[in-house]
Amino acid sequence: MTWENLTADADALRQELGFEKWAVLGHSFGGHVALEYALRYPDSLSHLVLLDTGGDSRWSQQNAPELLAKRGYSPKIVKLARRFLNGQIAPKEFVPALMRLGSAYNPHTTLLQLAREMIQGEWRTKPRAEAHIFARPHLIKGWAVMDRLGEINVPTLVMAGRDDFLFPPEHQVELAAGIPNARLRIIERAGHNPHSERPAEVMAALRDFIPADAAILAAAEAPAAGR
Repeated sequence: MTWENLTADADALRQELGFEKWAVLGHSFGGHVALEYALRYPDSLSHLVLLDTGGDSRWSQQNAPELLAKRGYSPKIVKLARRFLNGQIAPKEFVPALMRLGSAYNPHTTLLQLAREMIQGEWRTKPRAEAHIFARPHLIKGWAVMDRLGEINVPTLVMAGRDDFLFPPEHQVELAAGIPNARLRIIERAGHNPHSERPAEVMAALRDFIPADAAILAAAEAPAAGR
């Protein structure tokens, strides 16, 4: 599990599908992979969409727990978030930890939305705790590409929920500012997963950004994101 392998796998898929270029969407850890992909395979991209992600690991591993504390979350939740986001948990703790952090990740999700997602197949999700635990200290810790964002020369959309605690709006501003001519879109009343909490708005933004005749939108949700 390395940046080289993750990005090479993505490009192998592009080649297998027969596309010269494609649009790549990366969410959360998948966004880190998408940034690495954009830097390693610039000629393979037509568009880049960065959804609730960042270009510097400190935002999720250091700043996120502090932000939860400022938002009034209990010391136990803050401590759990710090452990979880730094890979300092056992595999058996992974799902219980995600459940306890649910309101932080999805502050605006309703019971109706949860029920709808389950009906649509969310129950089939198979968390990969080991990937998450490995990636946090080995790939993500100390990782940053903020000083290389100027190398990205394809149309880029930076989008995130207003209430995302992992990669809050202030980082989205920095991220978009570093990429030439990038668009910035903040989704109101959404946390780390606006595609679940405000799917219509997210899809409308994507349709507006990527032409209907563009190659293919490849949604990259990498294993370490827990999905």
